[in-house]
Amino acid sequence: MTDDSILTANELSMTFPNGNGGLQALDAVTFSAQRNAFVCVVGPSGSGKSTLLRLLGGLLNPTQGEVQFEGERVIGPRRRIGFVFQTANLMPWRTAIENVELPLELEGLNAGQKSRRAEDMLKLVGLADFKQSLPRDLSGGMAQRVAIARALVHEPDLLLLDEPFGSLDALTRERMAFELLKIWQLERVTVLMVTHSIQEAVLMADRVLVLSQRPGSIRLDLDIPLSRPRSLDMMHTPEFGQWVDQVRSAIE
Repeated sequence: MTDDSILTANELSMTFPNGNGGLQALDAVTFSAQRNAFVCVVGPSGSGKSTLLRLLGGLLNPTQGEVQFEGERVIGPRRRIGFVFQTANLMPWRTAIENVELPLELEGLNAGQKSRRAEDMLKLVGLADFKQSLPRDLSGGMAQRVAIARALVHEPDLLLLDEPFGSLDALTRERMAFELLKIWQLERVTVLMVTHSIQEAVLMADRVLVLSQRPGSIRLDLDIPLSRPRSLDMMHTPEFGQWVDQVRSAIE
C-alpha cells in the first residue's frame, strides 16, 4: 500500500459454491484507493461489482487474496467503513432521526450524544425538518439521504455505495448525485461507488474502474482530471465525451 492509500485490494478472487464446481464472480482484482478520493466502479451486469464492494467492506471474505484498510487486513465489518445499499433499508417503525441514531446505539452512546450527532447528519443531507418523519412519509431520494446520513453518523473514513440511486427517477438521481458530491467535499471521506451509469461515473469520480464480464477483473483504470466542483455543463465538453467513450469501449 502506498503512503497516501487508505484501501488496497490484492489479487481478490471470489467463487460462490453452487453444487456445480462453483460460480467465480471475481478474478484477481487488484487496485488501491487514495485517501479522500472518489472512485466509481462500473461494468456489465453480473461482473461482480456488488460482490467487490462487499469484499471491500468485510461483509464477505474472498476465496483468494485480501483487502487491506489502512494497512490492516479486513476480515469482517469495520466501524470506520460505512455502507449504503441499493435500497435505503430503513426500519419502518423508526423516525428518520431514530434510523440515523441506530449505529450510535450499537456503540453505546448516551441519548444526548446520539441526538446531537444524528441531527448534525440530517442537517448535512438537508433533512433537518424531516427528522420526525417515518420512512413511509419520505420520497425515495429522501430515504436514501437518510441512509447516507446513517452511514456517515459514526464518522467513517471509507464510504461504500452500491448503486445508491438505482431506484430513483432521472431528475432525482441527478440531484442526489450532486448532493453526494457536496457531502463528500464537506466530510472528505473516501468514496467507492458502484453505478450502472457511465456518464454518472465520469461526472462524479476522480477515477473510474471498469470490471470485465464475469469473472470480473479490472479492465480499465481511468483517471478523470475534471476540475471541481463538477457541473452538468462539463458533460458537453469533448474531453467528457472521450472519457465516456473509453469507459463504454472497455465495457463492450
